[in-house]
Amino acid sequence: MTTTNTPSSLTQYLDTYRRIGHVTVPNIFDDDIINAALDDIKIWSRQQIEQMDQKQRDWYLERQQNTDDADDADGPVLRKLDDPVYHRAFFKNLAAHKPLIDIVESMIGTGEGVSVCFSQVFFKPPSIGGPKPVHQDNFYFGPNHIDGVVTAWVALDAATIENGCLYYGDTTNLGPIVEHIAPPDEPYNLQVAPDIASQTPMTPAPVPRGGVSFHHGNTFHQSSDNRSKHWRRAVALHYVNHNTRFTNPALPYDHTKLVPTPPSPPPLSPATPATPATPATFP
Repeated sequence: MTTTNTPSSLTQYLDTYRRIGHVTVPNIFDDDIINAALDDIKIWSRQQIEQMDQKQRDWYLERQQNTDDADDADGPVLRKLDDPVYHRAFFKNLAAHKPLIDIVESMIGTGEGVSVCFSQVFFKPPSIGGPKPVHQDNFYFGPNHIDGVVTAWVALDAATIENGCLYYGDTTNLGPIVEHIAPPDEPYNLQVAPDIASQTPMTPAPVPRGGVSFHHGNTFHQSSDNRSKHWRRAVALHYVNHNTRFTNPALPYDHTKLVPTPPSPPPLSPATPATPATPATFP
C-alpha cells in the first residue's frame, strides 16, 4: 500500500524538513514498482559495463569485487551509475510519480514546476559496499538559491544501519555551504573537511523499501560501509525549481541533461510504456 498525501501530512513533512533538514516518508512506491526499477537497473548495468574503458571501470566499479554475498550479481559489481532519469525511460517516469512530486513541490516549488537536475543509482553491494564521506549537495551544484534544491533518496532495498543507510547532520540546512576538499587521487570525491565534519553529530536515517528520504541541499549527509549480507540499492533524484540556477558549481555540470517533470504525469506502473532513452556516455 502506497502513501496518500493529505494537506496535513504535507504540512508535517515540510515542517520537519525545514526544521532539521531532512524527512523520511514510507511507502511512496509499492513492491511492483521497486521490482521493475531493479529489473531495469540490471539491464542498464550490463549494457554500461560492456561499454566502459579502464578509467571508467576504476570510477564506477567497487574496488573490491568479492561478491560471495551478492547473490544478485552476475558480473562485475558497480558502485554507482549516473543520470538514470536522463538515460532510462522507466526512471524518467518514476521521477514524475505524483505522490513524490507533491512532496518535492511543497519543499521547493514556486508554482512553475520542478526538474531533475541530476540523478544517481547507488548499489552498495553486500559486504563490500564502501562509505561516502560527509558532504553537502549544494556545494556540488552551487545554486543561486540554496532553498531551490532538494534530494529525494529512494530506497530500492531497506536501508539500515548495518547495510549503510544515510546519516544526517540535523539542522545543518540552516547553516552555510562550507568548503569541501578531495583526496588527491579522487578529485570528484568532494567532502566536508574532517575538522568540520567531526564537530557535527550525525543521525542515522533508516528507510524502508519503497520509502523516500528527502534532504535539503545544505544538509550534511554521509553513508557508511555495507557490513551486512544484504544489498542497499537506492536512486537519488536531485530536483531543482525553475527559479534556481547553478551559478557556482564545484564540478562541471551539463545543463542539457535537465529533465523537467510533466505537469500531468501518467500513473506510474511496472508496465508503463517505455519512451526512447538516450544511450549513456561517460566523462
